[in-house]
Amino acid sequence: MTWIVLERRSFLAGAGLAWLLGLSPAGAERLAVSDLLFAAAYMDPQGAYGVAILDGAGAIVATHLLPGRGHGFATSARADFLVAFARRPGNFAVALQKLSGAAPVAFHTPADRHFYGHGVFSADGRVLFAAENAFKTGEGVIGIYDATSGFTRIGEFLTHGIGPHEIVLMPDGKTLCVANGGIRTHPDQGRHKLNLPTMAPSIALIDTGTGSLLSSHALPPRLHRLSLRHMAVDARHQVWIGGQYEGDMMDDVPVLARLSDAEGLVAIDLPEDAALALGKYAGSVAMGQDGVTLAIASPKGGAVVTLDTRSGRPLRIDPAPRSCGVQAMGDGFVSSSETGRFATANHDCAWDNHIALL
Repeated sequence: MTWIVLERRSFLAGAGLAWLLGLSPAGAERLAVSDLLFAAAYMDPQGAYGVAILDGAGAIVATHLLPGRGHGFATSARADFLVAFARRPGNFAVALQKLSGAAPVAFHTPADRHFYGHGVFSADGRVLFAAENAFKTGEGVIGIYDATSGFTRIGEFLTHGIGPHEIVLMPDGKTLCVANGGIRTHPDQGRHKLNLPTMAPSIALIDTGTGSLLSSHALPPRLHRLSLRHMAVDARHQVWIGGQYEGDMMDDVPVLARLSDAEGLVAIDLPEDAALALGKYAGSVAMGQDGVTLAIASPKGGAVVTLDTRSGRPLRIDPAPRSCGVQAMGDGFVSSSETGRFATANHDCAWDNHIALL
């Protein structure tokens, strides 16, 4: 088996994953037989935080400590880094360099900004865009960081909304799609939501080159308390958005929306069983590798729902208590839970809300 491990490790170095080469023998063995790698943030039983690299079976290959609780990630085939972002209202991010295996690079927002836990690389991997809160004014901004120069912050532009959460780069490679969740917060008040009666969530399309607003989209006023949070893009370039409802749980409201050129932003009414399973809370969404199947995970509903994006028809509803992380793998999905389950493996930790595919 040793020669297989060494061959795989040499391949990974050439493929830009040299940062995984400092593995334990057990980690190297797992890596040698793994076709998929994932990243997920965790909290261990002692309250320490970190990022784990896992294989498709949910076995931990490597871990890296974080200075606080992590949330989402930015990674790209063209980027030299995997970036882990702090959970709101944290102001740190940690970049794990893939090519050289060098020490992680920690960087921070300016003093009057904090991260919202998500970001995305430019098409060439040289620039990182991060969702941030300009908390003195309440404006959402996209911080711009130079990935070729220690993640120096080189600028920002407005998201034209409040509370930007997930951001994705559209298939044209030059347009950012930003989910403005609509909820104002301030770090002096922790995670307290300050403007629920006047929430105004939106989806903004922004030119990465100029920062100019290309278009902004909102749902009908009766859905103004559906915070638009997480997104995935299908093979037809439609954006699917998972929401989290901040109103009366007895209200009859959807949890899913879709943005397309043909229809704009529209709410998606799911069948009653699927809607009940999600409990008006989409914690994470992921598009399958087929570009057609969408997975929606809800820690509050305790389920993962998969949907055919062509017909809008749910394909399956899987009970998954306290699960939030979900990501594509093969012809299906992998999910993780706050109780330590990742795929079919169980770990003595609490997984955070998102899974990145490496």
